[in-house]
Amino acid sequence: MADAAAGSERPEDDVKRKFREALERKRSKQAETNARQTGKGAGKVHGAHGPAQSRRSFRRKSGG
Repeated sequence: MADAAAGSERPEDDVKRKFREALERKRSKQAETNARQTGKGAGKVHGAHGPAQSRRSFRRKSGG
């Protein structure tokens, strides 16, 4: 009886299995990438906003 149940998967179970396998591949790939990146600059985004000194300040005029 166990052989019959394993051989006749429903289509939903097959889709779920494929998604789980794909997710597992994705997670292992990300784990490899994160393991290689260590240290101070290990983030994905580098210098997104530029240095703080060059930021412009906007002041509202007072009076008229």
